[in-house]
Amino acid sequence: MADNDKDPIPTPPPAPAVIQQDYSLDYNRMSEAYANFCRVAQTPEELVLDFGLNPQMAPHPTEPIKITHRLVLNFFTAKRLLIALHRAVQQHEQTFGVLEIDVNKRARSPGGRQG
Repeated sequence: MADNDKDPIPTPPPAPAVIQQDYSLDYNRMSEAYANFCRVAQTPEELVLDFGLNPQMAPHPTEPIKITHRLVLNFFTAKRLLIALHRAVQQHEQTFGVLEIDVNKRARSPGGRQG
């Protein structure tokens, strides 16, 4: 594999078999939302993630994408989130196979055969 083909996300160290939590979680004020769109912006101190729903799959939607949630993280928390997400995706791919994010590679030709 050529150097430019490598995954740009650093591989995190293996997770311990059992994660001990020394804190409790309160879910009373939690809300849930679905997003298929995320915009990332940053300041020198923070990372800003805007989440929303894009009802159209065209590259340039004709109606605005409705942003419903904004998450602001410092870069230390963002890095911990990056590592946690990377581990979760790795585990999913080990179980179910590689997730192809290029929709053109996932699309099937009209004949039903993948080209």
